[in-house]
Amino acid sequence: MVPLGWIPGVLGLIIATAISLYANSLIAELHEFGGRRHIRYRDLAGFIYGRKAYCLTWGLQYVNLFMINTGYIILAGSALKAVYALFSDDHVMKLPYFIAISGFVCALFAMSIPHLSALRLWLGVSTVFSLIYIVVAFVLSVKDGIEAPARDYSIPGTTRSKIFTTIGASANLVFAFNTGMLPEIQATIKQPVVSNMMKSLYFQFSAGVLPMYAVTFIGYWAYGSSTSTYLLSSVNGPVWVKALANISAFLQTVIALHIFASPMYEYLDTKYGIIGSPFSIRNLSFRVGVRGGYLTINTLVAALLPFLGDFMSLTGAISTFPLTFILANHMYLKAKKNKLTSLQKLWHWFNVCFFGLMSIAAAVSALRLIAVDSKTYHVFADL
Repeated sequence: MVPLGWIPGVLGLIIATAISLYANSLIAELHEFGGRRHIRYRDLAGFIYGRKAYCLTWGLQYVNLFMINTGYIILAGSALKAVYALFSDDHVMKLPYFIAISGFVCALFAMSIPHLSALRLWLGVSTVFSLIYIVVAFVLSVKDGIEAPARDYSIPGTTRSKIFTTIGASANLVFAFNTGMLPEIQATIKQPVVSNMMKSLYFQFSAGVLPMYAVTFIGYWAYGSSTSTYLLSSVNGPVWVKALANISAFLQTVIALHIFASPMYEYLDTKYGIIGSPFSIRNLSFRVGVRGGYLTINTLVAALLPFLGDFMSLTGAISTFPLTFILANHMYLKAKKNKLTSLQKLWHWFNVCFFGLMSIAAAVSALRLIAVDSKTYHVFADL
């Protein structure tokens, strides 16, 4: 909202919601294609295009998931730092320290959860933590907004910087709604698969987005262009309430990260033949070494360049745009080419070209933002 302002920001979120629902519905319709189910995005791409497309899609997915995990560790570190700031003002502990602690906790959790299905109970716990964050952020933002003087909603920066930040914000918008792993998330959905996937998508992109809309709009209304990237850093209220919300945000992030790291874990477990008891010495040692090493790299990158908004822009540009919009439209075009009218084919080609150009523009914008912020904050910055 900060780089877009009220009208473009609200319209942008609504449009991003609509086009994300549309693009994901294309993938859902291809879940059962060619007489078989495709429970991995890369499997679907490989079935339609061949081995090279399988590898390319897996590479894009890996980048997307790696950047999502990096963002989660930055977010977890920000939540921990916010808790620390509530009880101490000595500034001895810096953000990179909290990012390192967050990465360590995420690694411990990853080692204790052998596979995605073992996360079932934790997803309910994660939902509770999410609701705590949403309610506290919403209520305290409303209180601050009512009590605060007039806010400044002007878009900061020069004309040139506004152009780049606006393009970067478009990548943020699509990143907020897409993961590039819809088939993996819904791999165990019951029959009829496509129908049930569509019901899930309709729910997610209607009722599911309302809490995000509420926090986003109320937060921007309450604090204007001075809104922090991490909203709980801006709110005022009882210390124990803010501490509860920040701890909930931290714990929810630890659980959510595991979801988006699971495709990499599953790939490595399969590649190296990890079978049998998940808590046998061999399997436990494998998780400690491989998952611990993976999250160590994630944590290092997070601490090195903790510019959360910039990473969202870059991830949206180089992986979310291609996976969710370019590849989805082209796969649907190729798979259904004999059943589409000329106008429908033209529509899908328009989407491929348009989002291809958007991806390039957003990548350039994101790299510029990272370069600018790197000059301002230096590596291992305490934001």
